[in-house]
Amino acid sequence: MRAAERDVDLTSCDREPIHQLGHIQSFGAMLIVSPDNFIAHYSENAAAFLGLENVALGVRLDELLPEATLQTLQDAARGLSAPDDTERLFGLAVGNDPATRFDCSIHRSAGQLVVEFERHDTAGFGNHIASIRPMMAGLDAIESVDELCKAAAERLKALLGFDRVMVYRFHPDGSGEVTAEAREHEVDSYSGLRYPKSDIPRQARALYLRNRLRIISDVTDAPVPVVSGRQFGGEPIDLSLSTLRSVSPIHIEYLRNMGVRASLSISIIVRGELWGLFACHHYRPRALPFSNRTAAEVFSQMFSLTLDRALHDQGEARRALGKNLHERLMTRLAGGDSLRDTLTQVGSSIGDSIAHDGASIFIDGEYVATGHAPSEDEFRQILPALQANRAGRILATDELAQEFEAASAFAGRAAGALIIPVSRAPRDFFVLWRRELRQVITWAGNPEKPVEDGAEGRVSPRKSFAAWQQTVEGRSAEWTQAERDLAETLRITLLEVILRLTDDAAQDRKRANEQQDLLIAELNHRVRNILNLIRGLVNQSGRETGDATTLTRLIGGRIGALAAAHDNLTRDNWGPTSLKKLIADEVDAYLGSKTARLAVEGRDVLIAPQAYTVLALVLHEMITNSAKYGSLSDQSGDLLITLDRQENGDLELRWKERGGPPVRAPERRGFGTTIIDKSIPHELQGEAEIEFALGGVEARFVVPARFIEDAQREYEMSTHVEHDEHDAQGGGLHSIPQRVLLIEDNMIIALDTEEMLKELGVAEITVSGSVTQALRAIEKDRPDFAVLDFNLGEESSEPVARALVQMNVPFVLATGYSAKEVKFEELGASAILKKPYDKSDLAKAIAGQGEPEA
Repeated sequence: MRAAERDVDLTSCDREPIHQLGHIQSFGAMLIVSPDNFIAHYSENAAAFLGLENVALGVRLDELLPEATLQTLQDAARGLSAPDDTERLFGLAVGNDPATRFDCSIHRSAGQLVVEFERHDTAGFGNHIASIRPMMAGLDAIESVDELCKAAAERLKALLGFDRVMVYRFHPDGSGEVTAEAREHEVDSYSGLRYPKSDIPRQARALYLRNRLRIISDVTDAPVPVVSGRQFGGEPIDLSLSTLRSVSPIHIEYLRNMGVRASLSISIIVRGELWGLFACHHYRPRALPFSNRTAAEVFSQMFSLTLDRALHDQGEARRALGKNLHERLMTRLAGGDSLRDTLTQVGSSIGDSIAHDGASIFIDGEYVATGHAPSEDEFRQILPALQANRAGRILATDELAQEFEAASAFAGRAAGALIIPVSRAPRDFFVLWRRELRQVITWAGNPEKPVEDGAEGRVSPRKSFAAWQQTVEGRSAEWTQAERDLAETLRITLLEVILRLTDDAAQDRKRANEQQDLLIAELNHRVRNILNLIRGLVNQSGRETGDATTLTRLIGGRIGALAAAHDNLTRDNWGPTSLKKLIADEVDAYLGSKTARLAVEGRDVLIAPQAYTVLALVLHEMITNSAKYGSLSDQSGDLLITLDRQENGDLELRWKERGGPPVRAPERRGFGTTIIDKSIPHELQGEAEIEFALGGVEARFVVPARFIEDAQREYEMSTHVEHDEHDAQGGGLHSIPQRVLLIEDNMIIALDTEEMLKELGVAEITVSGSVTQALRAIEKDRPDFAVLDFNLGEESSEPVARALVQMNVPFVLATGYSAKEVKFEELGASAILKKPYDKSDLAKAIAGQGEPEA
């Protein structure tokens, strides 16, 4: 007989051959046929078992077997295409007795054909094959994996007749557990027992993937040697796929120690992985017919498919749960919840699915924990090790301190952890914690002593299989595979959540940056306009007659008017601002408490920012001229201002001075007159008329309606502390401090303020540009008074203010902020000195007449 078209050399496979034994069990016989149709090896019992003569090396197979049997074997051999393929034949005639039939198994090993023979069970064959269908009936309707395993064990026991049939499931650590059992009443139960991974070592588990069945008919059976026992290459024949292969003496001793006389193991393989075994024990010798074992193997294959379906359904249920959790998280975010608040709720959302005692979130360097969890400091101790872990890998451990030594510090609160990383740099984590759970695990014998020393130094399997209980401490309940799968779903959801929030945050940052760029551009535009305006004021004012002191006061007054107008605008968030407030601020320097000399008639209006500074300059020039030459220059005159809205919405402001000295038109046209005549028509497209009547100046100004809004409430003209021009120059100050501390980081402002203080009569002025310099100065020499610039670039003058309070030294805060923003009263300042300030403002501040603003 010719070999199949493609011979397979099993010795060249990736894994090392597991069993290379030259012996088989005695309930069958073996012939090993070389590619040239000669018998290369055979078991010693082959001739007697098969009823053949002349079974010897070099005898052709066609000289031993009937032609029909030979043809059947040849056809089966051609079907062996894959490396681990096996063909089964039933009821073959072999010897001279046609009534004696044999069942046959054929596979290839190292290019040779291995043919195994067992006696055919004529009476039971039909029943064995027919039993497969009813055995599977009803299993598809069972949804629970545990119940499915229990039903399978009962049906397999009924088919095989063994004293005990167990479903033995492998744990991730390689140990096994009896999860289902069917047994005779007089036989001890092994249900729930755990077995160490050394009971079924890695090599044996690999073999169970290649060959689903392993039978031992009698542990006392003497193995039958294979004659010659070696291939032509000199290596032992690989019997990994043999149904008759002999068993390791250590395993035989293991079974004898248990009291078992016969056993059968059938692999449960799910999606290419060894999920578990059907482990069958019998307490008397039992040689199952080949057809019976074949039916059991087919049942195992079909059961594996059913089990896969049940496991898949469980996975679908977990995925549905994960989808529901995903939707709930997204709903919370859509409702405006922050990521921190959302993740804080995750623990309660998944509590029914993944039992835990606490949860922690570490997002963007911020740590939040609930329930039984480590503190932030404790968590940060294990954080470097967590971040060194492989990205995207969930870590599930029931003994965290074994993984991270630093975790032993909080093992009393959290012994186990399910750590879900979110792949960012540095990575963030969502962690579920479990408290210590003292467990009692029942082992089949002491798991610490899987083997013992035998005679002559030989290793022997353990003898005791009594239930051995181990109390486990420092560990939590194990995280099941279902919980790990759900955690993976949760990880993907959290990634999507955080990526979505990251995108939103990126969009927010982009909008913020765009808005910031717009604000910077607008600020730059306004600052340049103000600088150009001030330069224009200085240049135009310089053309007017008068000495330097007069010119300085003139320019300072105009700049002060602009500053006051900007204060009012910024106080209202650069919105429309009260016209009566503007009038009150301008006349305050000249009238003080003599408000009876000013009458403002008509309803107040709000002036748009575009027109407010224009009106501020116009009103400043009008009031300045009135104070110098008009009705406010003596003690008898007064001023009437009338506000009237026209039918078209324009505002008409009428100005009338009465009771003052006779008025004459100016002989030359100065810059102040130009401001009055041309500002409103030029910048606002309004009207401006002024008449220098002998009894007093009269004027009419019209501001277009687009710059006007109705005021919601009337501005109340307030009464101010009285002072006069003599006071403004410092002549009325009776208590001038001799030593003044000035803190100002701008040199030009510091020089200007120092000059003003000297003009007011201050004898000694100490100028500092930083907090450190100022503290050294007051430590060396206590001042009588201090002027503190509040904002000193990267620092504030608060430390100096606190030191001055302790020394009982009065001081004012110079700032461009409002009193509300600075909270000057909390710092102990007597007043706010608003920038830009002049000598008059400084004099009032020293005299305790500063004007803090709400």
